[in-house]
Amino acid sequence: MDLSTARSLYFSTNNVLSRWTSGIIQQYARSWAFSALKGGLKVGRSLVVIDHDGEHHFGPSNAKLPPITLKVQNDNIWARILLSHDLGVAEAYMHGDFEVSSLKDLLNMWLDNRDTLTGLQNAFSSSLAFYSALAINALGRHTLKMSRVHVEVSYDVSNEFYECFLSTEMMYSCAIWGEEEGGVRGDLEQGSTPGDLEAAQLRKVRHILRSARLRPGDRLLEIGSGWGAMAIEAGRMGCEVDTVTLSVEQKAWADQRIADAGLTDRVRVHLCDYRKLPPAFEKSFDAFVSCEMIEAVGPSHMKTYLRMIDWAMKRDRATAVITATCQPDFRYSDFQQDDFSRHYHWPNCHLPSALSLANAVQNTLPGKFVLASLEDHGIHYPRTLREWDRRLEKNWTPALIATLQDRYPHLRSEDSLRAFKAKWHYIFVYAEVGFARAYSSLHCWTFARPENVAVVCS
Repeated sequence: MDLSTARSLYFSTNNVLSRWTSGIIQQYARSWAFSALKGGLKVGRSLVVIDHDGEHHFGPSNAKLPPITLKVQNDNIWARILLSHDLGVAEAYMHGDFEVSSLKDLLNMWLDNRDTLTGLQNAFSSSLAFYSALAINALGRHTLKMSRVHVEVSYDVSNEFYECFLSTEMMYSCAIWGEEEGGVRGDLEQGSTPGDLEAAQLRKVRHILRSARLRPGDRLLEIGSGWGAMAIEAGRMGCEVDTVTLSVEQKAWADQRIADAGLTDRVRVHLCDYRKLPPAFEKSFDAFVSCEMIEAVGPSHMKTYLRMIDWAMKRDRATAVITATCQPDFRYSDFQQDDFSRHYHWPNCHLPSALSLANAVQNTLPGKFVLASLEDHGIHYPRTLREWDRRLEKNWTPALIATLQDRYPHLRSEDSLRAFKAKWHYIFVYAEVGFARAYSSLHCWTFARPENVAVVCS
C-alpha cells in the first residue's frame, strides 16, 4: 500500500474504525499540531483555536491586528494536517472540518511563518511529497492519454459552470487591469462595476496579440483554445487562425461562438494534442500564442513542445508569445510535489520559472529564437481571482446546482456539493494570496526569430 492510498484509506474508512483507534490518532495529531503552532507562529496575526476543550491561543500578541479565529468542527482536521500538511488544511476546509474568520488571513499567516512552521511537516507528509513529485515526473503523467484525462478533469466540468464565474468572452486566465477599472485594487477601493472584468480580459487578449506582432492576413497558431476568445479576436483583426484544444466541451462552445461571430472562414478549432498537429501546419504560421497552457506540458515533454513551435513557425518572420503561472527561479525544480492546485484543479501541472523557460528555448532551439521581452503580470491576478470568486457566489443558483447534480449525481449529496463549492472558493483565495505576495508570478515571454524587428526603425 502506498502512502497516498494509506492517507485516503484513513479518511474513507474513519467512520467504521473503532472509536478508540480513531480517537488515539486524532488526539496525537492534535497534540502534535498544537506543539508546532506554539513554537512556529512568530510574526503577524495571532491564532485562536476553539474546539471541544475551549480556546487555545497561539502566536504573537498584536493589539493592532485582530486574531484569526479558527473553530474546529471535526477533529479530523489535525489528522489531515498530520498526513498531508498544507494539502490537509485545504481538504479540512472542503469537508467542513473547521470554520475560520478569514481564509485569506489564515493563508497569509501560513506564508508569514512558513520558515518557522516546519514542525507541521513530518516523515509521512514529507515522504508523500517526495513520492508525488517523483510520480508526476517519472510515471508518464503528461503522456498523450493522460493529457486528455487531465483536460477532462480540469475543463470539462461543464460550460455552464465556468460561465457562472468567468467574463462574457470566457477567458480562464489572468486579466490586465487598467485605470478605467481602477487598476489592480479598484474592486477594493471603489468597488467592482459591471463590465470591468470583460474590459480587463479584452485588454489582455489584445496585449498578447499585439506582442505576437500580428497583422491582417497573418496566420496564427494557438495551443489551448479555451472557449475561443483569443482566436475570435485575432479573426476580427483579419488573421487566419488555427486553435488547438483537447476539451470536447470547449471546442463545441468555441465553434458556436466562432459561427455567431461570422468567422468560420478564418478561424478553425482542432480537437487534437499539440504532438499530433496536421502535417500541413509545418512552417505555415506567422505567430504562435499559448495562454497559461504550458504548465500542462511537464519537463519531460518540454523539448517536444518547443520543437513543435519551431516546426510550425515560418523560418524568417515569426513570433511566439507564451504566458504561464511561475515560481521564482531560486525555488524552481523539475520535481514539483503534489499540492492543492495540482491535486484538485490541474492534475500534475508543472510551473516553470522566468529563466527556466527562456533557457529551455535557447538550449532546445539554439539560434532559432531570441527572447524579445519578458513581462510579469502577477499583480493583475489577485483582482482577477477576486472577481471570479464574487461571480461564483452571486451565480451559485438552484438552476446551476441542478445542472451540476444532473451531470454529476454524487453532488446530490449535501456534503459533496458543499465540498465542491468550497474547493473553488479555496483555490481562488489560495491563488490570490500566492500572487499578491509574489510567491507565484504570471510571466509573459515573447520569442522572435533572429533579426526579426518589431518595427521598422531605420
